[in-house]
Amino acid sequence: MTVDGSQARYVEGIAPLLPVDERVRAVARVRAGGGLTPASPSPPSAPPAAGGPGFLGVLLNVLSPNITFGRADNAVDWLVFGVGGRGDPGSQASVLHHALTVAVQGAGVRTLVLGVTDKRLLVGATAPVGLLSSSAADERAQADIELLGSVPRTTVAARFGRYRLNWKRLRIDFADGSWLSFHVPLADSGRPLREIAAALSAG
Repeated sequence: MTVDGSQARYVEGIAPLLPVDERVRAVARVRAGGGLTPASPSPPSAPPAAGGPGFLGVLLNVLSPNITFGRADNAVDWLVFGVGGRGDPGSQASVLHHALTVAVQGAGVRTLVLGVTDKRLLVGATAPVGLLSSSAADERAQADIELLGSVPRTTVAARFGRYRLNWKRLRIDFADGSWLSFHVPLADSGRPLREIAAALSAG
């Protein structure tokens, strides 16, 4: 496997999490796809309010993200980013998306990492760092990865391409019919995502 310097640290972080007979094929630093996402695996704490936000609610939500109108949040996400994933509560996409959402909502800044081995697709997150952390602390954190979930490589399919505002998007389809998307910033190379897709498609 050939990995560029910016991704090598993630291989270093993933390798200790693997059994001795499992090898890394590809890694990529990613962001979760924007837009509508799979339902949470846990039941909602309260039933949704009846009726939608209406045009005014959607418009105000666009003009000021601090103004929320329940379903208006979903409407704005869909208008700008489309669909970032689909899946029923408890589906593979639902479980993985919930795990990565919880990970990045904690204290500190974390980087999401995808890895493909000869056996599994891995979803992980680096150790949290503060916004004002030193570069040395950041480097150590990038190699300290928490495994958030994994699925057998033979039960997923992937494709790389453009979708709305995500010019470099990786879509991963799971055997249960659910799916998730990931992307990288526009200034970053899409090569790591292409390598993830190729590794998942390889025999």
